[in-house]
Amino acid sequence: MTTDELRVLGAADLVEFLALADADPVVNVFADHRARTTGLDPRWLGGEVWGRFVSGRLVAACHAGANLVPVQCDQESAARFAERAVQVGRRASTIVGPDAAVRQIWRTIDGAWGAAREERWLQPHLEIAGDPLVDPDPGVRNTTREDLAALYPACVAMYTEEVGVSPEATGGAELYRARIQQLIARQWSFARFDDAGEVIFKAEVACVSPYAAQVQGVFVPPHRRGEGLATHGMAAVVEHVRRSIAPVVSLYLNDWNHPARTAYERVGFTESARFATIMF
Repeated sequence: MTTDELRVLGAADLVEFLALADADPVVNVFADHRARTTGLDPRWLGGEVWGRFVSGRLVAACHAGANLVPVQCDQESAARFAERAVQVGRRASTIVGPDAAVRQIWRTIDGAWGAAREERWLQPHLEIAGDPLVDPDPGVRNTTREDLAALYPACVAMYTEEVGVSPEATGGAELYRARIQQLIARQWSFARFDDAGEVIFKAEVACVSPYAAQVQGVFVPPHRRGEGLATHGMAAVVEHVRRSIAPVVSLYLNDWNHPARTAYERVGFTESARFATIMF
């Protein structure tokens, strides 16, 4: 008899969960990173990871914390996790992951979480597993604690432009500053500064597994765009990350961001999936 069970995963499920994520390790880098750094302990997750088991085998999962992230979900699994999300109520500020799974989750939730602030569909997911195709900017380097005063305003500007709200809204400045400091300490923050000390390119690594690193927060200030800073800056980031952090570099972006897509393709990134993001 076939059994079909949904339950919260724990430390005893870690090996099986990582094997599931490894079915598409670059796409699943966020969930892989969260599992390895927390051991699937809800106290460290700040939420839960749900698993769907069919005949005792883990076939799909869903990270349910600040982000709701489907892992290896077909349409049926995505719908099942969405039903659970309706039951527990909205805890996440975003739903993000492969486009087809996110669409199914959003259809199943069907208003139970209230209206979304923004829906972003068919976001190209890009990756590079080799040397960049253009010369890296030699001025791009790991940032240090001494750079924080110049770096932090650039991070706030990028976040506000990308997400549509400031990370400092509703008293979030201290938490956001701590996150930037954490990335600096991990040597996951990269930037180039001009002679006056202004950030003219920056990017961060958001999450890492043995297989991949996902880049976020790519930013060039508006008055310096069109100079190739993002293209050669990202080439430098790819070199730094592949040398010291992970063998594959990935990111995803909005489908309407044609200048960024062009810059990444010049570096050598190729599309490997489509993501979607629902923001509340």
